[in-house]
Amino acid sequence: MDTSVNTGSATESPDNTPGSSTHSKRFRRGTLAAIAALSLGLAASPALAASRAAHSTMVQDWQGWSSSQADSGGQSWGSGSAYGSGGLGAPGAGAASQQATSAESQGVVLIDTVLPYQNGRAAGTGMVLTPSGQVLTNYHVVHGAGSIRVTVAATGTTYQATVVGTDEAHDVALIQLTGASGLTTITPDTDGVGVGAEVTAVGNAGGTGTLTAADGEITGLDASVTATSEDGTSPETLDGMLETNADVQAGDSGGPLFDAQGEVVGIDTAGSSGGRPDAYAIPIARALTIARQIQSGHETTTVRIGPAAFLGVEVGSAVGYGGDGYGGPVTTPGAQVSGVLSGAAAAEAGLQAGDVITRLDGRAVTSPDDVSSALVGANPGDSVAIDWTSQDGSQHNASVTLGASPVA
Repeated sequence: MDTSVNTGSATESPDNTPGSSTHSKRFRRGTLAAIAALSLGLAASPALAASRAAHSTMVQDWQGWSSSQADSGGQSWGSGSAYGSGGLGAPGAGAASQQATSAESQGVVLIDTVLPYQNGRAAGTGMVLTPSGQVLTNYHVVHGAGSIRVTVAATGTTYQATVVGTDEAHDVALIQLTGASGLTTITPDTDGVGVGAEVTAVGNAGGTGTLTAADGEITGLDASVTATSEDGTSPETLDGMLETNADVQAGDSGGPLFDAQGEVVGIDTAGSSGGRPDAYAIPIARALTIARQIQSGHETTTVRIGPAAFLGVEVGSAVGYGGDGYGGPVTTPGAQVSGVLSGAAAAEAGLQAGDVITRLDGRAVTSPDDVSSALVGANPGDSVAIDWTSQDGSQHNASVTLGASPVA
């Protein structure tokens, strides 16, 4: 998949099915407002617009547990955000966040990423799996990043990191710290957890660079959460999630959900942005199974080893004017280029900001999501055909060789 395609904010709203919620999960580090919600940026804002539906009319906004920001708006196809929530703490909800203790900081890292476009940045959390520096986190925390910097919370030591492998469908990523050794690892739970069990969510809330901890309890064991784009399209569902009322914040994505014994029961992944805190975590056993598969180097339809294919464009909805009968803006078919990474495949083909991609790899492109969909399964080195329309209305086409994503 083209890791340079992503959206900005995410929102969710619960439906009428018990244990099931809808939220926007894929961010792409868009504007600060949209990104702060789901994916807290390095300069976190308390009002991050949930994953992709910052302007959604849903009952609840769902935010990513990582935070991100960019110098300007637009959807950046290649950004990381995590689902965290900024709950207000209604009666009966989890306690307010406090600074994490020394014990709660062991094996936990702070993740800061830089995007290839617009100087966008994002922040999340991760957990150390091996003394040599393999770290487990959410896929959306590192997706589309140009560089990853990781700080060990207990010591303050900082490392650069690369992505070993990812599973986008299950929102899991494994990264490797460069030059790391002798690191303290987390202790995974092996006994299981039940409804009512006390838990603590720990992470880089708000992208501040300081670990915080929020207490709560398990409220569900088999919850489903659906993530959508800002415009409500491209839903992705995560099933079998742990549900908790711990007050998870944006920036906590990829962080541990501890049980009362200090063992990790899940990875903080998504949550609500207002009202009674309601958050979701990937069960640790499932995440570790995926991590072991990545470590084995076995690639499947869901697990990718190494870098993804990279087109190198930042795209958004194509907008024209006058089609509404009043001279106002209207969305037209296609994906409008808002940024092109120098030296990448798109730039080599001659695409420029303002161009509209209409066809990619033999598929019609009617929306930004079609750019990503057309490249699912593509690998670095593959050649694909691309058609686009310039701002002057002229038509172009070219065959491009996809590069390797800078990171994920």
